[in-house]
Amino acid sequence: MMEFNNNIPIYLQVIEKLKQDIVTGKLKPGEKMLSSRELSTLLGINFNTVARVYKEMEADEILFTKRGLGTFITESLERIDRLRLEMAKKQIEDFIKGMKLIGYTKTDMINFIEMEKNEGESI
Repeated sequence: MMEFNNNIPIYLQVIEKLKQDIVTGKLKPGEKMLSSRELSTLLGINFNTVARVYKEMEADEILFTKRGLGTFITESLERIDRLRLEMAKKQIEDFIKGMKLIGYTKTDMINFIEMEKNEGESI
């Protein structure tokens, strides 16, 4: 069960979670997705919300539907790599925007990242 943020539409939160699961390998290329009904029950959300999630992700070529068989994750490793890069860029944009809002310069941000990297060596 997902915890939902009331400030962001549920369908966008589900899309982001599914994208994350795809780029991290939790969901595999070509893997069959749960039906809209199954996923709506699992997440405790409206069936139409899941249908919208699948429709949006199909439009982005992340999912595809085989008539009568179900919805599947793209088999294109290139598309998954591109998705991963898009998500990384969004993380960086959000980081930079947030840091600027609290007064950090580009140099400050670089120094901050270097300091954190050296402190935890987790990056």
